[in-house]
Amino acid sequence: MNIPNYLFKLPQLVEIQTVVSKNFEIAAILKKLEPRPAIFEQLFDSQFPVAGNLFCTKEAIAHSLGVNNSQLLTHLSSAIDQHSICPIIERAACQQIIQEKPNLDQLPILRHFPTDGGAYITSGVMIAHHPVFGLNLDFHRAMQISENRLAIRVVRGRHFDTFLNQMGVVEVAICIGVPPAILLAAATSVELGINELDIANALQPVSLTRAKTVDVLVPANAQFVIEGKIYRDQLSPEGPFVDLTETQDIIRHQPVMEVTAITHTENAIWHALLPGGFEHKLLMGMPREPTIFRSVNQVVKCLDVHVNPGGCSWLHVIVQIDKQTEQDGKKAIQATFAGHRSCKHVFVVDKDIDIYNPLEVEWALATRFQGDRDLVILNKETGSSLDPSADEETASTTKIGFDLTIPIDKNRKLFQKVSYTELDLEQYIQFQ
Repeated sequence: MNIPNYLFKLPQLVEIQTVVSKNFEIAAILKKLEPRPAIFEQLFDSQFPVAGNLFCTKEAIAHSLGVNNSQLLTHLSSAIDQHSICPIIERAACQQIIQEKPNLDQLPILRHFPTDGGAYITSGVMIAHHPVFGLNLDFHRAMQISENRLAIRVVRGRHFDTFLNQMGVVEVAICIGVPPAILLAAATSVELGINELDIANALQPVSLTRAKTVDVLVPANAQFVIEGKIYRDQLSPEGPFVDLTETQDIIRHQPVMEVTAITHTENAIWHALLPGGFEHKLLMGMPREPTIFRSVNQVVKCLDVHVNPGGCSWLHVIVQIDKQTEQDGKKAIQATFAGHRSCKHVFVVDKDIDIYNPLEVEWALATRFQGDRDLVILNKETGSSLDPSADEETASTTKIGFDLTIPIDKNRKLFQKVSYTELDLEQYIQFQ
């Protein structure tokens, strides 16, 4: 699958012919349209069209992968377990045009908010190479600081941070406009040394090709590939930036990437991903669900997991279990925190609660929860650097689990909603 083929088959696609700017205008329009996908055909300040809101719902991702929405969790979990090696090809669409004297100013790198530190690449999947651990995929926001340099946000403790600390200089490729299989794989949490491209290939066939100026393999059908080297000891201010929580992140001194080449397809389309938007939240949170699912299933029977958008698709998790013993709810809470260490609040519910309906989850909180019995508090745990309420230096936070399941020793009927009589309303009312 490639982005243009997927894009122009979308029934709700909004095609915008009005000439727009990559500075603030595109981002504002996409936010107004969210979750509808859109393509901007003409820009004042770039020759390339821009598309956004491509994967704002689970239904959109499921459709692009050829599965049902209900199959997404198991499909992704299976791909993590049964990943397969990608084939390598010599001639690739992503290298139809090669710029050996790269100029980032020519690309439609968006400025999203007037308070941003600069124009940001937000949808780029970074592929890095390590001589021992091989290839690693991850998302790193990248702020343009000149026509051939980017400041890269590197989170401490992540795999790429390990690469950079060990090597000092790391060859990378930032790939923009890649299929959702690669986007999802890049956001998964797997052991160091597992190539996330192989996970993507298990989700949907992926071919790779060799980058032109760095020792990295890249997706053959990426729309754009920005090649270069990141220097651990060459730092530049990065930020402010509006992140997943829709709040403004701070300015930090971050490693610099020197761009060595830009390649792209002949009719390349730039994928714009709104910071804090539906697509950002979904692509960040959903790939954590199979990891949590696997962790919880080691201690209790887990039925479903939802990293919900109300919790920024990162800080909150709702877990549905088939409760067998009184301790199952608390076991599920602990396993969820182990499966997603950035999580701040966990809500565990019974199998009769729809975890995708926040009203039902709140109803379970109101009718099945007692604080002195069902609350789990973990003081001063390492949380997420995205949480503005966490400690700025250490990301230390208080984590809380809510066991919203029915007590085993209670009469379940007292905790269940009573249903009305089923009938066909059209037999009583004539609808126009």
